[in-house]
Amino acid sequence: MDTSYPREDYLPMTSRKQDTCPTVITIGPSVVPRDHLIWSIFNTIYMNLCCFGLVALAYSVKARDQKVAGDIEAARRFSSKAKCYNILAMVWSLLLPLLLIALVITGVIHLSKLAQESMDFFNYKLFTNDDDGK
Repeated sequence: MDTSYPREDYLPMTSRKQDTCPTVITIGPSVVPRDHLIWSIFNTIYMNLCCFGLVALAYSVKARDQKVAGDIEAARRFSSKAKCYNILAMVWSLLLPLLLIALVITGVIHLSKLAQESMDFFNYKLFTNDDDGK
């Protein structure tokens, strides 16, 4: 008698349930990073003092090139750098004029007070006339 495992031809018929819905693993679509090119172009056209817009434009173009080439990870890195430089350019572009406006306003206020004090100094009478007291 054969004591080994039963061979396939001698296996009894078992009722196997057929899976009607196989296991499906869906991998979400890889999120394509934004290249922030339009934002970089506007920051470059504005021409802020430190040229952050130009640097952002360079990183935006690199991100777009890497996205077209299919290297999503490199495109994500360049996109992140472009976003940071765009934020810096925008803050610098908004902060500098606001700072200049604040300096002009405080300068005008200071000069008006100085002019008022000088006018008061020149209107001061050192000697009183006898005609004024009568």
